[in-house]
Amino acid sequence: MNQTNSKYQVLVVDDSPVYRKLVEQVLASASYELLFAANGTEALKMYEQHSPCMVIADWMLPDFSGLELCQRIRSDATRPYAYIIIMTSNSQKEDVVKGLQAGADDYLTKPFDSGEMVARVGVGKRIIDLNRELAAKSERLEEAARTDPLTGLPNRRAIEEWAWKQLRGAVRHKFCLWVVLGDLDSFKTVNDTFGHDAGDIVLRTFGDVLKRNTRACDICGRLGGDEFVLVLTHVEPGAIDETVNRFREQFAALSFPLQGRSVQVTASFGVAGSDGNDMQDFGTLLRKADQMLYEAKRAGRNLVRVSFSPSPEL
Repeated sequence: MNQTNSKYQVLVVDDSPVYRKLVEQVLASASYELLFAANGTEALKMYEQHSPCMVIADWMLPDFSGLELCQRIRSDATRPYAYIIIMTSNSQKEDVVKGLQAGADDYLTKPFDSGEMVARVGVGKRIIDLNRELAAKSERLEEAARTDPLTGLPNRRAIEEWAWKQLRGAVRHKFCLWVVLGDLDSFKTVNDTFGHDAGDIVLRTFGDVLKRNTRACDICGRLGGDEFVLVLTHVEPGAIDETVNRFREQFAALSFPLQGRSVQVTASFGVAGSDGNDMQDFGTLLRKADQMLYEAKRAGRNLVRVSFSPSPEL
């Protein structure tokens, strides 16, 4: 079910038009949006298309059983959990057990009581709500685990995961990839002179400058302390110096009002890149960028230094 939809989408699978109509009458409510299928094949197609949050399926279907339908739905781990109710005219215990073992959450016997159906579907709705709540919480925790709390930028873990994907793409499609390390110049002096709150303002501002200048196809984040990293793609070697200097110049032009003084802070950048014909791993590029950053610092700070490893063909 589309999470933005306030209704609970329910797929009803039964080859009997009479029973499909009965279910429709029982669940005629603003809370439910009903979909109908007359056999298992049709049901699977509708399930793949709509991902309903609940499935009510007859035990016996023209092409294959409701149990097999249940097993096929459960085998697809890429979709949100669907609550499954099996309907059967056979109330023998062993058949009910088979249904539950196949992955069904509940069952109803035919002919069903309308009040019982409403109650059992209501239980399913509560389980669905719980699953959604847990999924949302898990997503928030996962996002927090990949986000730097001070700047809101991706952290090292998120950057590394993203970079590895881009590295594979660079090798496949033969484009350049750059790892850029940015480090604030004399940042300890800012903290010592104006306090850590002022230092946090400078860090957040530096992160904002990098983020504003980062394209949707690239990523920037904070490694820790006053060190930030960008991974840039599809920038030609002749343009990378100008690209990174734009970050440096924009930040250097800012003025921070700290304790009644107008303070300017600069940053240095080390850049390491490789083309898709001779692509290096992220760790190697990161170490090279760190070496270039050290050279920029040693040469006087507020500078950009670049290392590029072209393939022999270039």
